[in-house]
Parts: sequence; structure tokens; C-alpha cells
Amino acid sequence: MARVIAQRLAIRPEHFITHPSELKLFRAVNDGELRRFAEAHGWRVVRRVGGRQIEFYNDAKMRQERARTGRSRPEDERQDR
Repeated sequence: MARVIAQRLAIRPEHFITHPSELKLFRAVNDGELRRFAEAHGWRVVRRVGGRQIEFYNDAKMRQERARTGRSRPEDERQDR
């Protein structure tokens, strides 16, 4: 699913998940896990319409940080390597 979202966000600044089969995947994930998933990919996530729509957005703050540091994801900064 991450690949599909990334492809859509490469074209547009937002991607809406509204199809029941796609929503089913994300309903099994709690809010904290969903936010960490989005942050790991440089996105923001918003649940709307009582959970019947999930929105992903490119996060400009993450893009600025990547441009500044050259790191593609937050986990690139881990100290335990």
C-alpha cells in the first residue's frame, strides 16, 4: 500500500483512501502506528468522515529536513548502527 500512496503523492500533494478494501487495511492499525507509518515516508495522515476516509499528504516539513540533511527517512538518523 505504501508504494501506491507514494506513486499518487508523486503526482498530487494529497491522496484519499476511500475504497472499503483499502480502508480495511488501515482500520486494523491504531492511530499511533498509522502516524509513524506516514512519518517514516515523509507524509502526514488525517482520518476523516468518521473513519470512512483517510487522507495522506506530502509533508513539506519532512521534505525540507531531507533537503537539509540528505537523509531520506527519520530512521536514517538512528544512532544504534
